Amino acid sequence: MDEKLKIFLCEDDENLGMLLREYLQAKGFDTDLFPDGDAGFKGFVKAKYDLCIVDVMMPKKDGITLVKEIRTINPEIPVIFLTAKNLKEDVLEGFKAGADDYITKPFSMEELVLRIEAIIRRVRGKKSKEQQIYRFGELTFDTQKQLLTISGAQTKLTTKESELLSLLCANRNEILERNTALKQIWEEDTYFNARSMDVYITKLRKLLKPAPDVEIINIHGKGYKLIVPTDDEESID
Repeated sequence: MDEKLKIFLCEDDENLGMLLREYLQAKGFDTDLFPDGDAGFKGFVKAKYDLCIVDVMMPKKDGITLVKEIRTINPEIPVIFLTAKNLKEDVLEGFKAGADDYITKPFSMEELVLRIEAIIRRVRGKKSKEQQIYRFGELTFDTQKQLLTISGAQTKLTTKESELLSLLCANRNEILERNTALKQIWEEDTYFNARSMDVYITKLRKLLKPAPDVEIINIHGKGYKLIVPTDDEESID
């Protein structure tokens, strides 16, 4: 990585936390370690971070709650969950909270670094693109600012919400295949990634509900289609 990234690490296992911090620092990441959710939140508001690594099961405040609070401050920051759990419900709950990825303990530190680098490449690639603004009737979507505006009401989207809506807008009134979206946003087609994408589709549908004549429909066995009025659609580079 060209720039030294600042990583927020929240892990209650003291030995694992110190090992992770030392390893990440040796790999060139500026890393702050916090021992629990309360300490983590207090530390997060005092500094600027590029990525969060958060353990799910922690004392005082669990990782899911912590990330939800972090998202109220910075909806765009990438998040990787560390979890000893392997239940589908726990993984999906993590994605609902705004996670970009998760890794199950025990894990390889080399794998964690590769996941960090993949997420940062994706985020930087998105930011390096020219600004694209979509307008469909009462709806305006600024992909660079990740800002959705409907009839004057603005909503700041998370990174995943913005990436998925950007793909839908780019393929408006055409089928966006599930596998295409999974590979472009999640980089691989797995059961958990497919389920998490369904969660984000549901969230986007709720956000788009106030927009007349704009909706996301399922195309059975293929994917999704963003329906917009053809006489009103407009995009600006």
